[in-house]
Amino acid sequence: MVEGAPAIRVAVPAALAGERIDRVVSLLTGVPRSAAGAIVDEGRIRLGGRTVDSRSRKVGEGDDLEITMPPPAHGPTGDAAVTVDVVYADEQVIVVDKPAGLVVHPGAGNATGTMVQGLLSRFPDLAGQAWPDASRPGIVHRLDKGTSGLLMVARRPEALVSLSAQLQARSVERRYLALVWGVVESGLGVVDAPIGRSVSDPTRMAVRADGRQAVTRYEVITQFASPRPAALVRCTLETGRTHQIRVHLAAIGHPVVGDDRYVHQEVSGPGRRPRRRGNVGSGVGVSRPFLHAAVIGFDHPTSGERLRFESELPADLAAALAQLSL
Repeated sequence: MVEGAPAIRVAVPAALAGERIDRVVSLLTGVPRSAAGAIVDEGRIRLGGRTVDSRSRKVGEGDDLEITMPPPAHGPTGDAAVTVDVVYADEQVIVVDKPAGLVVHPGAGNATGTMVQGLLSRFPDLAGQAWPDASRPGIVHRLDKGTSGLLMVARRPEALVSLSAQLQARSVERRYLALVWGVVESGLGVVDAPIGRSVSDPTRMAVRADGRQAVTRYEVITQFASPRPAALVRCTLETGRTHQIRVHLAAIGHPVVGDDRYVHQEVSGPGRRPRRRGNVGSGVGVSRPFLHAAVIGFDHPTSGERLRFESELPADLAAALAQLSL
């Protein structure tokens, strides 16, 4: 085994049973598939106590997986000017209530001023550890720039793997509040439709027959009639695809209020054409998608204690909701 950072150990979740080891490492650490393959090639992966020498090796449920990450690369620096609302923190995990407009981690067009830089200023120990991706230390999952609410951040690489495994096992509770246009006929529903990159615009996501499985459950909380029909719905994620809630709700004819990116939704496949869903200009003073990550729940990476956090609607969304009537 290659010397370096302490090995991170995790039992392979049932959701990943039968998958190739390079894909499993990618999903559990967040690194690209090619980088995960390189980690395998370097002898940094052990399965059941034996070093894995093939990227195509399949894993089984409960297999003892050990990952030794490469030495840490240079990452972003802290920025005290970035305010981050931390609702919980200990030596393993941080829970943040992200405001709309804040980008989670550095990327194209957003090299500075991100949540990561704010966290590095407040928690300097995040720097210098063997993170899979030095540009996003501790980031387990993301929220879109325009989405507010709760997300969990790992404070140690081993916590990152544990939390990522829980996401893959679908044991993380993630509930969102969304305001959508139209009369939602069913009080309860499930959208089970695969999502992939749009054929016409690769920066957008779309329901695609060849996409990755995506499941969103929704429940109508309140149906409004004026100034035009809209419904406040609670969405529960079983999977976490990019723009999943926005894509799924638009696909069933109820786009998120204020979401001008998914005014219409594509359904790709043989003989299928984009389905237009009309104008989603808010009319209630919302300048971003009415989408808020209201609840997150997960098992603590070391103690196993179930942690659950709730976040109220921020002021801009609450004000928009107050303009609607039954």
